Amino acid sequence: MAWLLLVLAGLLEVAWAIGMKYTEGFTRLVPSLFTGAGIVASMLLLSYAARSLPIGTAYGVWVGIGAAGAAVVGMTALGEPVTGARVFFVVLLLTAVVGLKATSGH
Repeated sequence: MAWLLLVLAGLLEVAWAIGMKYTEGFTRLVPSLFTGAGIVASMLLLSYAARSLPIGTAYGVWVGIGAAGAAVVGMTALGEPVTGARVFFVVLLLTAVVGLKATSGH
């Protein structure tokens, strides 16, 4: 169950990271409210997952999902450049996330 919560927390991190782009420095009310709610929900789920997972693993996986997810959304939906180097490093991030999961002992 902790891993499911952690993956959901990571996906919410992607959502709030992308949402920050639309808050315009938290000057737009609706995007700011959704982004703030996403931040809180993501942190809560991370904290629940960290009850039974090592914090280094939980935090690393959470950050990895968020960073890789935001980069992929940026490239696929927001018109950010898609280069071989960017794709390579996203794959490297995801490899690290899988490695942390595989070696966590849970």
